Amino acid sequence: MFDVLTPQVWTLIGNATLETLYMVFASGFFAALFGIPLGVVLFITKRGQIKENKSLNAILSAIVNIGRSVPFVILLVAIIPFTMLILGTFIGTTAAIVPLTISAIPFVARLVEGALMEIPSGLTEAARAMGASNFQIITKFLLPEALPSIINAITITLVALVNYSAMAGTVGGGGLGYVGIQYGYQTYVPEILIATIVILVIMVQVIQTIGDQLVRYFNHK
Repeated sequence: MFDVLTPQVWTLIGNATLETLYMVFASGFFAALFGIPLGVVLFITKRGQIKENKSLNAILSAIVNIGRSVPFVILLVAIIPFTMLILGTFIGTTAAIVPLTISAIPFVARLVEGALMEIPSGLTEAARAMGASNFQIITKFLLPEALPSIINAITITLVALVNYSAMAGTVGGGGLGYVGIQYGYQTYVPEILIATIVILVIMVQVIQTIGDQLVRYFNHK
């Protein structure tokens, strides 16, 4: 049944797997780079928090909600001019990182905000009693305490990005999504389509397993 999966096809699938990993982890890195600070700001500007600012919180919340509500396929097309401005092209694996990152930032921000909201308010009060500044409260108390939940948030984001990267591949982003549609579906070779699905499932399982292990490790520290 899988005789069509020649060495050349496996090479194609292997390269596509590397492209998918590149898209997922590069966009995941940038999403965490911008999303975690955004989530912190969303939290500390809430009512009763260390830098309460209702206006700023309302504006940022609205932006994050809009970002989360736009379907990825629509976002992929809508920000083509922005992608062109940054990279000079909207086709290819690197170009796909831009919409992937933009779609993931508000997702990460809300998850990080939720992780910080789970911390008992007494921790902040204790930090204040010890004379900690706002910056120290964030970096030495809140973020370390929320670290397992933040790792879990990043894991969830990476899993979601695997799905999004497959969608990006169908419109010229490369990766397993492109191979599955272009060589599996459109040329009626279901073996290639099945192979790409299996690899994507394995990828998700590995990411989730590593994330769970890291959460358990930091929970016991």
